[in-house]
Amino acid sequence: MTRKQEIIDTAKTLFRERGYKSVSMRDLAKVIDFKAASLYNHISSKEEILAEIVLDVARYFTHEMNIIKSLNVDAKTQLEGVIKHHVDLTINNPEAIAILNNDWMHLEGKHLEDFKMMRDTYENDLRSIITQGIEHKEIAFQNIDIILFSLLSTLRTLHLWYRKRSDLSENDLKKDITDILLKGILVKS
Repeated sequence: MTRKQEIIDTAKTLFRERGYKSVSMRDLAKVIDFKAASLYNHISSKEEILAEIVLDVARYFTHEMNIIKSLNVDAKTQLEGVIKHHVDLTINNPEAIAILNNDWMHLEGKHLEDFKMMRDTYENDLRSIITQGIEHKEIAFQNIDIILFSLLSTLRTLHLWYRKRSDLSENDLKKDITDILLKGILVKS
């Protein structure tokens, strides 16, 4: 692991625990056992660390969405893929998900523009999948924005809940979340 990656990994933990605004470069240096000035040999600023974390997650979601869109499958299968990728990242990198959700607004300039563009594109792609599902009668006709909000709000906050539920296996979580989000909780007659 490079020093830069060590700094980023340590920052992920501190940002998740305390919040981006509450962590100083001195705090970060102290945890890593560096002199604060030495950090700047590896990273230019705290905002650069935040950008690295947030944009890495945004690029992951963009990449995964591009794969899903390239598949010649129905909307249900595409939505299952979206949910699976969110669950995977929640389990494998919960700090990054928490930082993305809670601290993206502290990005500046080009970093903020790039993030907003990727987020908006992702949400529009997801909206298109939902619309396609409604048009092909795979998804019951409902307000598309409410469906989108319901999916994303559950998936974006999953890291908060799952953190306390290590008794669930990754496969059970993927299956149950997918079933509940896509099929609902009512028994169909």
